[in-house]
Amino acid sequence: AKFKMGGHHHNPEAEPKAEQNVQAMKDAHMPIAFRDTCAHLLLPLNKCRRQTYYMPTKCGHERHTYEECEYNAYLGRIEAKKQQDKILASRKAAISEEN
Repeated sequence: AKFKMGGHHHNPEAEPKAEQNVQAMKDAHMPIAFRDTCAHLLLPLNKCRRQTYYMPTKCGHERHTYEECEYNAYLGRIEAKKQQDKILASRKAAISEEN
């Protein structure tokens, strides 16, 4: 099994996806602010919420999967920023060596 920070197991359902079904988001009247790489998990979560009248004890699996996806997307952005910073630092070093 694959483990990440926090010691929880890897959930393949909670992986962010770049390709999203834009029409499904439009049909569900999803606000643009929520149309990110985890929107494919928010659609069934919101459907479950409506069906259960937003009971806090319901839809736990869907909510956890969506929140884990958002966390994984965050970790991906952090890693991308580290890579970008590394590239910029090496470019800056190369320019200073030329001068």
